[in-house]
Amino acid sequence: MPRKLSSTGHADTDLDGHIKAKTRLSRVQTTGDRGPSRNAMMTLPTLDIVIVNWNTGQALMHCLESIRSTRHDGLQLLHVCIVDNASTDESLDGFADIDLPCVVQRNTLNYGFAAACNQGARGSTADYLLLLNPDTRLTPTSLSVPTRFMEEPRNRRIGICGIPLLDDSGEPGSCCAEFPSVRSLCAESCGLDRLMWRRCKSYRTAARGTERHRSVDQVIGAFFLVRASLFETLGGFDERFFMYYEEVDFSLRALIHGYTSCILFEAVAYHTGNVSSNRIKDRRLFYLLRSRLRYTRKHFSIGGHLVVGIFAFLLEPWVRCLHGVLTKSTEAITTTIRGYRYLVEDILLRH
Repeated sequence: MPRKLSSTGHADTDLDGHIKAKTRLSRVQTTGDRGPSRNAMMTLPTLDIVIVNWNTGQALMHCLESIRSTRHDGLQLLHVCIVDNASTDESLDGFADIDLPCVVQRNTLNYGFAAACNQGARGSTADYLLLLNPDTRLTPTSLSVPTRFMEEPRNRRIGICGIPLLDDSGEPGSCCAEFPSVRSLCAESCGLDRLMWRRCKSYRTAARGTERHRSVDQVIGAFFLVRASLFETLGGFDERFFMYYEEVDFSLRALIHGYTSCILFEAVAYHTGNVSSNRIKDRRLFYLLRSRLRYTRKHFSIGGHLVVGIFAFLLEPWVRCLHGVLTKSTEAITTTIRGYRYLVEDILLRH
């Protein structure tokens, strides 16, 4: 019987703070061979990949081509589900020519990353879900090695696994982070986060000695391998996070339920980052700020939430504008003004 993903208690998904609607599909299209049946390969763990797409251009095709080139020894890839959030570019052109068990779900509106991930995972019968950004490119062992690692009996309480992510030049990039605190978020508002918030610098480099993996607070959502049973138990991502902080919130809830997160050093992937959001920098800032405040309201004390809010509203916009002045970036200043205008409008609309 297919799994039915439960909701997070928020059946309606908000868009830009004022549009609420049920997730809808405009068209579902399947391509490629679905591979052998589950009954024929009962001993192999199964995997579904969920990719949320929004105007990523050729990045999505490069991602799919890298999936096709990975080794699938020791696992059965059931589906690659692409949830398209009302893209207007050519990013979905040509996917039918790639030999993968693809399922494409086209939304008529942009419902955000969290809601689209839940949509793609709904009805999955796989043992594992890989939530994968369309601007990632896998290497031959990116699927098989982490899946085999999660299958080891001693790792049964590891709920989420990530791998080191490299940028386009092959340099280590962000793959994990510590859970945010009042101090770290206030430092971020002041522009001091690089000094005060240790963003897992050691996790971006090679393992120490014979180290295979390392426990971390959270794995970033670009490559997020999670047990499907855990994703179902927790109701998937909290859809109040349109984008940003959804994986932070999920990782914290998983830890509360007794499941840890880790980075496995035996495989890597490439991650470009911000391919689509670079087109809407003001909206990106708005979503970041709104999700940050929603996270603190959900997980911090009232005092902590208020302190973070004060820094975010009274200090951060001036810091951002000052940075724009010092770097002679008019774009940074206008992005800040528009981002905060959207945030104020969103708050007023909800009250």
